[in-house]
Amino acid sequence: MWRIWAKALGEKAGKHNREADTVAIVRTFIFASYLITNIAIVANAIRHWNDNECSLKATKKGSLSSPSLQNQGIGQNQ
Repeated sequence: MWRIWAKALGEKAGKHNREADTVAIVRTFIFASYLITNIAIVANAIRHWNDNECSLKATKKGSLSSPSLQNQGIGQNQ
C-alpha cells in the first residue's frame, strides 16, 4: 500500500528507496496539512453561512421596513 501511495504523490525522488521514502513522508505531511486546512476553511464557511442574514425587507412600495433605518431617514420617499 505504501508504494502505491508514494507513487500517487509523484515520481520517485532519490536514487535509493530510503531517500524516496523520506521524500514521500514529507509529501504526505504537506498533503495532510493542505487537507486539514481546506477542511477547516470549508467548515468555517458552512458554520457562518447565514450569520449575517439581511433583516431588511423591502415593501411593495420600495420603502424599508427597518425602524432603525427609517429613523435615520433612509428608504423614505423624500
